[in-house]
Amino acid sequence: MKLNLIGAIKYLFFHPTITAVTSDVDIPQSIKDTLRKFRFARRNEGHAALVIKINKATLTMEEVEQFDNISIEELAEELPENSPRYVVLSYKLNHSDGRKSFPLVLVNWAPTSSEIGLLTLHASAFINFQNTAGISKVVEVRDGPEGLTKEVIDSKLS
Repeated sequence: MKLNLIGAIKYLFFHPTITAVTSDVDIPQSIKDTLRKFRFARRNEGHAALVIKINKATLTMEEVEQFDNISIEELAEELPENSPRYVVLSYKLNHSDGRKSFPLVLVNWAPTSSEIGLLTLHASAFINFQNTAGISKVVEVRDGPEGLTKEVIDSKLS
C-alpha cells in the first residue's frame, strides 16, 4: 500500500500508538559531543557539513560523514536521493564589508522519494535534534539535489 505524505500524516494522526513509537529517537552522547566539536571548530575557508541519520532498527541517531571545504553542489550530490538526513552546515558567508562568518544552518534533507516510515521517523525527531544542535536557521529540502543550492541558503540567511 503506497501512501503519499499527507495520507501518512492523516494515518498517524488517527493511529496514535504508531506516533508514540516513532517519537522516541535517541541522540547518543557521542552525537552530542560531535555536534559540540563541530560547532566550535575554527574555520577559515569553505563550507563544512556534518551528516546525521536515524538508524531505524535501533531508533538512535548516527553520524554518517563529515565534510570539510565542500561546495553546496558537491554536498547535495553526496546526500542520498531516497533517505532523509539531518545536515549541520557551517556555511561560509561573505559580508558586503569584506568580513567572513560561518553561521550554522540545519538542512532538513527529506526527499519525497524516501520511504514513508523513514520520513515519519525523521520528522518526529526533527525538533529534538534541532534543539540539541542549537540551530535556529533551517533549510527544508524535499526535492533532492536541485533543492539544495547556494541561493536557497543565502535567502535563509539574509
